[in-house]
Formats: sequence, structure tokens, C-alpha cells
Amino acid sequence: MAVSTTSPMKGVSLVTVDFPPVNALPVQGWYELAGAVRTAGRDPDVRCVVLAAAGRGFNAGVDIKELQRDDGNAALIGANRGCYEAFAAVYECEVPVVAAVHGFCLGGGIGLAGNADVIVASDDASFGLPELDRGALGAATHLARLVPQHLMRALYYTSRTVTAQELHTHGSVFKVVPRAELAAEALALAGEIARKDGTLIRLAKAAINGIDPVDVRRSYRFEQGFTFEAGLSGAAGRVRDTFGKEAEKATGEVRE
Repeated sequence: MAVSTTSPMKGVSLVTVDFPPVNALPVQGWYELAGAVRTAGRDPDVRCVVLAAAGRGFNAGVDIKELQRDDGNAALIGANRGCYEAFAAVYECEVPVVAAVHGFCLGGGIGLAGNADVIVASDDASFGLPELDRGALGAATHLARLVPQHLMRALYYTSRTVTAQELHTHGSVFKVVPRAELAAEALALAGEIARKDGTLIRLAKAAINGIDPVDVRRSYRFEQGFTFEAGLSGAAGRVRDTFGKEAEKATGEVRE
């Protein structure tokens, strides 16, 4: 389990998340991801960061089992703060961030992709917030950056997902490619960005963030208050305790 950083080409830093089996990150994983993205963005030789993942999908959100093992609120507080830092690190990265999304992009994955500058996705990618089915709230701030307001509400309330192609029609996914071509396509786009002047690309990132109509950090922090309230009320625990059990009954398998 790790977050690794490589330099596949001049001016490009590739940050890869690998937390088997489904990239559901524990508290420490979110902080590791935040640190890797911030470090890459501070490197004066880097002009674009690609955020990718190994394994079955881009990101399945928070490690629910870590929350279930905690009798108190420490894990919930840690997950809230860790997600907050990771999402902010992507948004505030000094250079553009290209998210290379494959498979599932759920929960915290929406926070990461929604705060990225550009999304390139494979044709098997799906995006959604199953938070209400997992005893949680949050990341509507980021889903609202990917789809129109009323669709965001419908997806949030139902826990449904949308495909990469559907997001492409909304303009939030830049390009959809076959799974085998995802890495090359994301790196090619990053390389194109990295050929710009280093000072100008950083100024451009700061300028575009400065004209955003929504303060994503404040908006997401507001949402997190309701996540914690759900935990204190007991509603989150009731729902979280059912996580995976319906699938186990139907298939005899244990979900992660």
C-alpha cells in the first residue's frame, strides 16, 4: 500500500495511488496523497502533475472498515481531515493536475477528480457519490463541478453513478479513451501543458483558482460538519453497519 511519485517525462510528475484491493484509502493514505501532490507541485522543474491509480479503479473513497473498527470518533475525524487535505492539495497544487481516471471513481474519488484541473478517463470509468449508502455525507461540492446542479442533487440523493462518456457530454471530462490508452493519453496531455513556460503556467493556475465562483475548501468544510453530525446522531453508524452485507447475502462474498 503506497502513494508513489515518478517522473515519466520532462516537466511532468506522476503521482500513483495503490491501496489494494479497491483504493479505499485509510486516514494515513489521504495524508500521504496530499503530501505527494504538494511536493510535486512545489518542484520548480515540474509544470504538470498527473494523478493516477493502480488496480481495479481510481478511488473508492474512505476505508469504511477503518471507521467500523473505531468505537469512538477518532477515525471519522481523521478521515474528514485527511480527505480535506488531499482534496485541497489537488486544488491548490501550484501547477495543473490531470486526473487519469479508470474503473470506479466514488466518494473521495469525486473529491480528487472534481478538484483536478483536467480529467481524462477510460471508457470503463464511472463516477458517483454513494455516501448516503455508507453512512456519510460530503463531496457534493466537487460533484457540482462535474455536473449541473439538478443532476448533482439527483445523483447525490440516489447514489447513482454516471459514465465517463456522460461527463464528457457535460464538458467535465476532457477525453474518453480505451482503458489501454489511458496512461498514454493523460501523459500526452500533461506533456503538452508542461511545454508552457513554468512561471506562466503557475500564474495561470493561481489566476483561474482566484476566479472560481465557489470556495471549494470552505464549501467542503461546511459539508463535513453534517458528516460529523450524522456520526454523533448514530445515523451514520446504523447505515455503515449494513455496508456490504446485502452483497454478502446475495453472493456469499465479502465486499471491501
